Amino acid sequence: MNTRVFYDELAARYDLLYADWDASIDRQGRALDTLLTTALGRGPHTVLDSACGIGTQALGLSRLGHRVTGTDLSPVATARAAAEAAARGLDVKVAAADMRALPFPDASFDAVVCADNALPHLLTAEDVRAALAESRRVLRPGGLLLLSTRPYGELRRSRPASEAPRVRTGPDGRTITFQLWHWHEDGERYDVELFQLLPTGATWAPCTSTTTYWALSEAQTAQFVRESGFGEPVWHPASATGFHQPLLGARRPLPRPRSTE
Repeated sequence: MNTRVFYDELAARYDLLYADWDASIDRQGRALDTLLTTALGRGPHTVLDSACGIGTQALGLSRLGHRVTGTDLSPVATARAAAEAAARGLDVKVAAADMRALPFPDASFDAVVCADNALPHLLTAEDVRAALAESRRVLRPGGLLLLSTRPYGELRRSRPASEAPRVRTGPDGRTITFQLWHWHEDGERYDVELFQLLPTGATWAPCTSTTTYWALSEAQTAQFVRESGFGEPVWHPASATGFHQPLLGARRPLPRPRSTE
């Protein structure tokens, strides 16, 4: 199943992945805001969330005053992101777009966020380089890329077959979400079956969606970022930022001063 179909199907129930989605919106927004302001100074900043989904990071950053645009491959997800922003009185512009071909002029943003393990949906080096090149293109000189992935260096060594279940308790009952992972022979790519059991009175209704990831190690991801023309990337562990995944930060270099000789 392709990535767009996976997120089109998941958009209506994506918030059920979280025990408390609104708390996660605030927590992730604060973590990203700290990195943004540390690197770029006090905002507000113009931020592109290039894989915004239903808006988790975009809503959090907008709530903190940043000028946020969200794009995603899934038009169903971006429509929900727009509705969630409107319901909260937030001005988040959204568009359905592929991160490998962003519909913005050069140097449009102070920062680009690509979070929640979005880049590993790209399964070839050519596609990863294309997405990173587009992020660099739409950043102003000196602008900041913030990219989060799972900690794949360790995960590729252990090759887990599943992820622990998550439970969300809501007004209709408990929703249970869990994943099965099926590793490819190359040891780097894997298919995910995402199961959700939705409460329906005394029982549950099952929903299943499937997608594929490339488990790029931290070193591989950093090397792709370097090759795409960014300055030296820095990984920020989740324990240091309060974000739920490791975050890579890298700047688009400033132009070199012209020689006066």
